[in-house]
Amino acid sequence: MNYRKAILDDGCNPELVAGARFDGILEVPVIEKPSKLIVPSMIVPFTERNRVNDGKAMIGFNEMDVKFSQVLAAPEMFIDDFRRFSGIISPDCSLYRDAPLSVQITNVYRNRAIGSYYQRKGIYVVPQIRWGSEATYTTDVLPEKVAFLGVMPHSIVAIGTYGCIQSKEDKYFFHAGLDAMMQALDPTIVLVYGPMPRSIFGEYLKAAQFVQFADWTKYKHGGEY
Repeated sequence: MNYRKAILDDGCNPELVAGARFDGILEVPVIEKPSKLIVPSMIVPFTERNRVNDGKAMIGFNEMDVKFSQVLAAPEMFIDDFRRFSGIISPDCSLYRDAPLSVQITNVYRNRAIGSYYQRKGIYVVPQIRWGSEATYTTDVLPEKVAFLGVMPHSIVAIGTYGCIQSKEDKYFFHAGLDAMMQALDPTIVLVYGPMPRSIFGEYLKAAQFVQFADWTKYKHGGEY
């Protein structure tokens, strides 16, 4: 409860974006394109990072938000910890399709604000792209595609499919958002945490380098997709 209270009291940690560049009319903090595009050896969940001794791994946040609430509330506590790895993927704050649009926008902001903060602290950061309702990846409601603000085109991004493509409806919305992302960002490298079915990804495989990583449960059992 203390971490949740701190996030609210601090107004999304406004001090984190001091010196950041902003994108769009919503002024979403920018995660700048790195000078070198790095593909990690593996993506390790935040809560499992102390079980891995691999400096070429990256920390990911494909977990329930409460499990990385400390990072959202007090990111300065983890600067030295994250420097043990080749980089991090910006926090995967939940964007539920049925959540109010204001909440979805806030969680895009948090993703970029934390990522921008760590980048300005010298940590290599790959932006995690997450979309929610159609309002976040189209211009049907807002004049800009919120899900892609603060991310540079022709660069490296990360997405997660773990738990996101289970139903027919999930697959439809994931594919729609993926298509919008490919058009908006034209990424060079896409890191994919979780399954990567050809029925969803097949048409994009020649447009970018897709690199798949097994989710942690599958990784522990030596599984491959």
